[in-house]
Amino acid sequence: MIFDSLDFIKKLSIEERLKHLGEKRKAPALKKLYRSNMMLNPLRLKHLNRIDNLEADMITLNLEDAIAPSRKKEALYNIALFLSHLKESKSFIIVRTNPLDEGGREEIEFLNEFAFDAVRVPKIKNRGEISAIDRLLNSEKEIHISLETKEAFHNLATFSDIDRFTTANIGILDLLTSLGLPQSLVVHDNPTIHYILSKFLVDAKIVGVNPISFMFQEYNDTSGFKKWCELEKKMGFTTKACMGPLQVEIANEVFKPDNKAIIRAKHIKKVFEASALEGENGFMDEEYGFIDEPIYRDALLVLSV
Repeated sequence: MIFDSLDFIKKLSIEERLKHLGEKRKAPALKKLYRSNMMLNPLRLKHLNRIDNLEADMITLNLEDAIAPSRKKEALYNIALFLSHLKESKSFIIVRTNPLDEGGREEIEFLNEFAFDAVRVPKIKNRGEISAIDRLLNSEKEIHISLETKEAFHNLATFSDIDRFTTANIGILDLLTSLGLPQSLVVHDNPTIHYILSKFLVDAKIVGVNPISFMFQEYNDTSGFKKWCELEKKMGFTTKACMGPLQVEIANEVFKPDNKAIIRAKHIKKVFEASALEGENGFMDEEYGFIDEPIYRDALLVLSV
C-alpha cells in the first residue's frame, strides 16, 4: 500500500490534496510481456492505494467516461497525489485522459511531471492527434490510444513513424456505435466481431504497436470472459483489458507464455543456426520435421516475447 491509512486524505478538500504532494518518482516499468490491463477508478482511494502491488501487468487510471464531469478534477488530483507518493509498482502505469479537446490537453500538461509510464487518449481519429500528444507529453512516457471511432478503425494502419506510440486499445462498444452497429453483436461467434478484432490486430501489427482487446463488461461471468480470452489468443492477441482482479487472474493465465512453444523455439533456433554455419538453411529435424528460414524466424518471434 502507498499510504498506511487513508483517513487523512478523506478529510482533505479537493484543492488541499495538492498541498500534500510527495516527491517520489517510481522508476519506468521494465519492458515485459503484458497480459492484463486493469482499469481503475481514481475516485476510489482504496483502489488507488494498491497500485504498488497488484497482479495486473498494466494498470489504467481512468479519467474519462467512468468519471462524471463534476468530479474530474477530484479524480485528476487523486492521481497526482498517489503518483507523487508511489515508490515502485510491479505494474506498468497508464493514465487515461479525456479526449484532447475535452480536457485531455490540460490533463496531460498537468500530469507531465509525475512519474507514470504512458498516457492513453480516447476518441482518436487521425495521426495528427497522435502527433499532438507527442508534442505535449514528456519524452520518457509512451503514447497509447483508445480506438473507438470509425475514423481510427479505418486509419490505424497509417499511424506510423511515431516511435513512442506503442499501444492501441480497442473500445468495442463505442466503435460499434460509431459504425452504426448494435452492441448486441458482441458475442463469441459473431463474424462481424471476428472481422473487427482481426482487422484491428493486423493493422496494429502493421504499425508495430501492441493491440489490446476490449473490456468484457459482465464482470461476474468469468466463464464468458475466459472464452473471449481464449478466442483472442487464437487470433494472436497477447493482452486483454480487465475490470478487476478476477478478470486479471484469468487473463494472466490464458495469455501466459506457452512453455512447449518456447522449448520448441529454442531447439529450432539452436539447430538452424548450427546448420546455417554449414551452409544449409533447410533440413529435416528428427523432433520437429522440416525446418527452414521462415520457421527459424517464427522461433525468434516466439523467443522475443
